[in-house]
Amino acid sequence: MNKKLVVPIFVLAVALAPLAAQQATEELKLKLPKPMFIGTPTNIKSANLEAVTGKSRGPFMVPAGTKLLSLKRPIKSSDMQPVIGELDMITDGEKEGGDGYFIELGPGKQWVQVDLGASHPLHAILLWHYHSQARVYRDVVVQISDDKDFLKGVQTIFNNDHDNSSGLGVGKDREYIEVAEGRLVDPKGVKGRYVRAYSSGNTTNDLNHYVEIEVYGTPAK
Repeated sequence: MNKKLVVPIFVLAVALAPLAAQQATEELKLKLPKPMFIGTPTNIKSANLEAVTGKSRGPFMVPAGTKLLSLKRPIKSSDMQPVIGELDMITDGEKEGGDGYFIELGPGKQWVQVDLGASHPLHAILLWHYHSQARVYRDVVVQISDDKDFLKGVQTIFNNDHDNSSGLGVGKDREYIEVAEGRLVDPKGVKGRYVRAYSSGNTTNDLNHYVEIEVYGTPAK
């Protein structure tokens, strides 16, 4: 071996070691509810609907050490008195699709907000609106901020409002049919304390529903 290369190679290895540790990933382990309907729905029409494949999304990789941060965390909403259910059901860990597992908010544009208690790098957010039947929820927007009022430092990580009818900007994401595995949104490490999710009715009625929201991230040190 060329002795002149020994020191530079060693120094390079030491310099890259922390980077390699930061990039270590693992599969996100999820506990999913049982499907409530079988088959691929064909009667839902939307100009902005993603292609329906009937396949599961497969494994999703996250940084090693990623944890569920949202369980039992406080919930705030634009509708603090749901028509059905209680707001704390959104982070109670119960994701089944039947009666007694979802909340119902009033018609039109509504939002719910999870307070994680501290600002964390976030790596996965899962939404279950209502999966006991095939539906598409309109104008689904997910935002992250350190400001509880979402007036500053707001980052939008998902937006399928293709015509800006909710006034949050034109989204490039597709509408989707609700299924038991939920909708996984990738925050790509965006840091924040509060996660807010919007919707504006669905293909069955004008009301808004949530079964559960799960937020995964790296615990703050």
